[in-house]
Amino acid sequence: MIQTPYYLIDKTALLRNLQIIDRVRERSGAKVLLALKCFAAWSVFDLMSKHMDGTTSSSLYEVKLGRQKFGGETHAYSVAFADHEIEEAVAHCDKIIFNSISQLTRFESFAQGKPKGLRLNPGISRASFDLADPAREFSRLGESDPARIMSVIDRLDGVMIHNNCENNDFSSFDDLLSQTEERYGDILRQLRWVSLGGGIGFTSPNYALDAFCDRLRRFAETYGVQVYLEPGEAAVRHTTTLEVSVLDTGHNGKNLAMVDSSTEAHMLDLLIYRETAPIGDQTGNHHYMICGKTCLAGDIFGEARFGAPLQVGDRLSIGDAGGYTMVKKNWFNGIHMPAIAIKELDGSVRVIREFSFEDYVSSLS
Repeated sequence: MIQTPYYLIDKTALLRNLQIIDRVRERSGAKVLLALKCFAAWSVFDLMSKHMDGTTSSSLYEVKLGRQKFGGETHAYSVAFADHEIEEAVAHCDKIIFNSISQLTRFESFAQGKPKGLRLNPGISRASFDLADPAREFSRLGESDPARIMSVIDRLDGVMIHNNCENNDFSSFDDLLSQTEERYGDILRQLRWVSLGGGIGFTSPNYALDAFCDRLRRFAETYGVQVYLEPGEAAVRHTTTLEVSVLDTGHNGKNLAMVDSSTEAHMLDLLIYRETAPIGDQTGNHHYMICGKTCLAGDIFGEARFGAPLQVGDRLSIGDAGGYTMVKKNWFNGIHMPAIAIKELDGSVRVIREFSFEDYVSSLS
């Protein structure tokens, strides 16, 4: 039995998402790139690369990881490239996308003939949390003024638009895209490719997938562009759990169960976005608050019901632990870093990475 805590990536569940991605690629003509900022567990890239066209990045290290471990197309983007990293970023990418016209002007001479893009921020989104809203007031993410963008259009091959954070509704996606077309149509017609970014929940249950694909195809035909999508969460939704063990139980107005993991260290987005994780099947008469083991008072995974009282040593599975988890894990409180395991298509489970005290020490100085 594997020692907890560990992330468990289920390849069968992953394949279900990838088959939906295949359907989107075939019906819409869009190319699909994995957003490494969300998920970068490269030990399953052998499966993912068969169903996706490459990767997109937010940093030099992600560009290099995409090139070396995934293959296919490698798109390089950063909010701001530094002087000392631009040459290496260009060397590892197929397309380079600049966040601003000033970055384009500063670094376009390094592009070595590779296609250049610019982030376009249409100033509209459906983001429910200001922290993650790329169209928020005073946003630094991309260029919005059509006239400014048109002034450099002859230097661009494409644009990247990312304004669909956690958008699981096709009609909302359609509306945002229509508003973008209305304002930037003259720009879109002069490009070779357009990335519509990530955050589009097209692998979620009951999503209007055929309508989505047809909308993408119409967009591509209208403007004569290759469409790209950059899913992160959509690619790994419901594929990964964080496996933990109960270390202690107690009662303080509610039944409490302390486990050998932490939201702040191992599922940070739960804290950032004030969310709770799915735990168990929520049936039974025994209600517990599942708590992390750090000293942070709000280190809480969520609440769940169980068929019997929890005991020390019981194992629990915490769901939705794929996106924005392993890429954000940290050593807060020095607690043990979860191992990473894979459940293969044949049902066998293997540990692919374990972390030790030496890893903790080497992360410091």
